[in-house]
Amino acid sequence: MGGSNSKDNSAADCPVVGQGETSSCPIPEDQRGIAVYNVYNQRIDSGNAASTSSFQGDVDPRNNMPREANQQPCAGQRQLISTSRLVSNIPKGGTQGTWVYPSPQMFYNSLKRKGKGSDVEEADMEAVVHAHNTMNELTWRRVLEWEALHHDTCGNPKLLRFMGKPHDLSPMARLMGWNGGPMPFDRHDWFVDRCGEEVRYVIDFYFDDDKAGTPEAFTLRVRPAVDTPTAALDRVKMNIYTTFAKYGLPCPITGHASGQYKQPNAEVRTNS
Repeated sequence: MGGSNSKDNSAADCPVVGQGETSSCPIPEDQRGIAVYNVYNQRIDSGNAASTSSFQGDVDPRNNMPREANQQPCAGQRQLISTSRLVSNIPKGGTQGTWVYPSPQMFYNSLKRKGKGSDVEEADMEAVVHAHNTMNELTWRRVLEWEALHHDTCGNPKLLRFMGKPHDLSPMARLMGWNGGPMPFDRHDWFVDRCGEEVRYVIDFYFDDDKAGTPEAFTLRVRPAVDTPTAALDRVKMNIYTTFAKYGLPCPITGHASGQYKQPNAEVRTNS
């Protein structure tokens, strides 16, 4: 994902308004002062001056990622690739907008830069980006199922930032591997703004080569990281909810009818 489609993301704060004056700040009061991040997990709001002044080259040495989105054809590219970007349905923390997905050209450049594009053709990129976008939308839906546990205190969670960790196995993935289960092809950590509280989610992505080209090929597992007692309690609650729902029983904690909560770690399928 990339930037935001917010009408004004140039600042995360507004000047102090004197007595009797009317604020013309386009950012609502509850959004002022909230950190804003770009797709490279860098703060870009006015609260972090280093984000705009510390790096002189084209690549940020902290994460070896480009400072700006690259829409130019890369070396050796044989045909033009679309530079159109789609707006997601995922609200972006610190803004009034949503995250914007990378264009097929940006995605192709990223694969080449990471040395992962040797078997990818330019003509494949539309389908690759579609699959990427679909997985992100499904991931956010799973996050919202967990966030529903806190709907009484926060009805508008937003995705603040995210990090790819393809080489860091989550404890769950490691345990499944020890028991002979499949290994994920990627991992992301998503940081959600729960109305002022930052909550980390762990997402493992799986692909079954034997089912390539079918809706069952992709699986993802989404859950809050056990960073706090609240997150640990959420896991217990969700397990109870989904177990009772599986047998058509009302939840013993809330009395809600079965089926209100789906299993967030169940298979997620896409035709892409």
